[in-house]
Amino acid sequence: MSYSVGDMVPDELGLDQNGNEVRRSDYPGKSVALYFYPKDMTSGCTAQACNLRDNYQALLAAGYQVIGVSADSAVSHQKFIAKNDLPFPLISDPDHKLLEAFGVWGEKSMYGRKYMGTFRTTFIIDPQGCVVRVIAPKQIKTSAHAAQILD
Repeated sequence: MSYSVGDMVPDELGLDQNGNEVRRSDYPGKSVALYFYPKDMTSGCTAQACNLRDNYQALLAAGYQVIGVSADSAVSHQKFIAKNDLPFPLISDPDHKLLEAFGVWGEKSMYGRKYMGTFRTTFIIDPQGCVVRVIAPKQIKTSAHAAQILD
């Protein structure tokens, strides 16, 4: 399964770093920038998270709520948030349920080695729960991601 522009996404997204259920409806009237990333504490993922953090007020003012998702544990997310002072929730998806539902979990390759991982992808979901835009892996600029969302 995967979601594309025009598809409705479920309200329940998953559990955040503190074990709290995250729902789209927790942010009435806001669009959700649901961004999937490979791994906490890596250079690209840190650059992306910090860019979103640094532009968080502009994103909120434009009507967006940022929510990150990776396969990392809640404990890993807590450390990532604390180290980088992230103001938005991170969903922990170790069983890949949400990653697979959005079509961002699959076979990757690095230096000839194949492995399963997360494709860095952002879904912009309107307040009614409809995907209005997808920023694909090859399009994402980790150090300028907020500007891509705001564009």
